[in-house]
Amino acid sequence: MAETLREILLTPDTEPKVIADTKTLIDQELSDKSGVSATALKLAYKTVTSFAPGYFNDTLRDMLPLIADKLEPFWEDFNTAGGSEFGDYLSKRGDEVSEALLSVTDTMRENSRRPVIIKAYNAVRGSARKHIEAALPRLGDLVMKYAS
Repeated sequence: MAETLREILLTPDTEPKVIADTKTLIDQELSDKSGVSATALKLAYKTVTSFAPGYFNDTLRDMLPLIADKLEPFWEDFNTAGGSEFGDYLSKRGDEVSEALLSVTDTMRENSRRPVIIKAYNAVRGSARKHIEAALPRLGDLVMKYAS
């Protein structure tokens, strides 16, 4: 039986690498963006990453198990179907996958006690789905890197 995403991504040796790769993925996605919504997104990212030393890294560490859980049903279906490219699989289900992932950040916003973070998140939430959908191929590649 295939391993769960938690088993693949959250081992003590692997998790720090996944977090570093996730930061790289975010940086790549941001550098690919342009226009008004990209400016707001880049400003929100700058706000979050400069908020406090280590805050962004800690947030990614907290989010990773939740994201793995949200991706798990897609991962199981992908493996059952015998797919070869998880990024393509995710992209074909973009609406569903992006909403599943946004449920993680929406919950975090609801539980946050940091007004500057909430404000930054609210500024980009309206366009977040399209940005997540654009990142799904890279996200799938990241997962496959560790699943191989």
